[in-house]
Amino acid sequence: MRDRANRTGWTPPLRRRRRSGWAAQTPTWREARPALIADVLKRASARPSGNWFVVGASRDVRAGDRPYGRTVGGVEVVLWRSDTGELHAGPGACPHLGAPLRDSRVVCGTLVCHWHGLALDGGPFAGWDPYPVHDDGVLVWVRLDAVGGEEPTERPSVPVRPAAGSGVDAVFTAVGACEPQDVVANRLDPWHGSWFHPYSFVDLTVARPPRGEEEDDAFVVDVSFRVTGALVVPVRAEFTAPGPRTVVMRITEGEGTTSVVETHATPLTGKADERPRTAVIEAVVAASDRRGFALARAAAPALRPLMRRTAGRLWRDDLAYAERRWALRSTGRFPG
Repeated sequence: MRDRANRTGWTPPLRRRRRSGWAAQTPTWREARPALIADVLKRASARPSGNWFVVGASRDVRAGDRPYGRTVGGVEVVLWRSDTGELHAGPGACPHLGAPLRDSRVVCGTLVCHWHGLALDGGPFAGWDPYPVHDDGVLVWVRLDAVGGEEPTERPSVPVRPAAGSGVDAVFTAVGACEPQDVVANRLDPWHGSWFHPYSFVDLTVARPPRGEEEDDAFVVDVSFRVTGALVVPVRAEFTAPGPRTVVMRITEGEGTTSVVETHATPLTGKADERPRTAVIEAVVAASDRRGFALARAAAPALRPLMRRTAGRLWRDDLAYAERRWALRSTGRFPG
């Protein structure tokens, strides 16, 4: 360790932090003004999405595997790949008698209904019309114009990520009883981090809140990620909401600069549903310029379950936050 520390420009990633009580930290409720969060949420909700929705991880839809199904905004969607890896998507009900195509099989790249053998090659057939679909290498998106109701775009707006092949990515998915805006509002409240997640974050300070301008609508946050005990990794990060259902956390200074956490909130139920359900699909793309990070990329299959468990622990609490917000908002006991 001493030899490495003597190398020019090398610094250890971990810092030791003196332990202090949870209640000893500075309260953040004055800074976490409901009106400020609501204004940022309103601006995010007004940004166009082109009717694109994240449906899952790219690696969840594999050539030669079974089809992948998800309901988005009350619409059944089925996805599969051809033998060459080409991605297809369309309505999840067979045009013949409505069989659930997610339970069918893919044979030689063709989706074959398990009720009567109707085959779909991804093109229009008997009233079954494909949906535009996009694979960005980490996530799969589908365009549903009837659900989004906006002016459609040819491609989704994918957040900037570390260069392809330079990072380790993992995708976590959970479902909550709330609407997408409740998930987004949770992420647009970074002040809750050290209070609600003391097992993951310490010394969280919002260095600069959004200034209320489209071109500078970001939270700048200084925070230390807790590794174990008194060991932490301090970073500076920015939280932005580039679309109505997406929040991006990007590390701008410190260990893992350029790493991103993309939180996508995909509605599962229709707008008229009295019991809304929303899928949180979170992509973590970790990167580092440290020489040893090549070992992490090589060990990515083993690291992904750990990354998903870490995200799952956070979302156990954050979905409770989002669900509580929806419950109060839906009964008129809290604005939103």
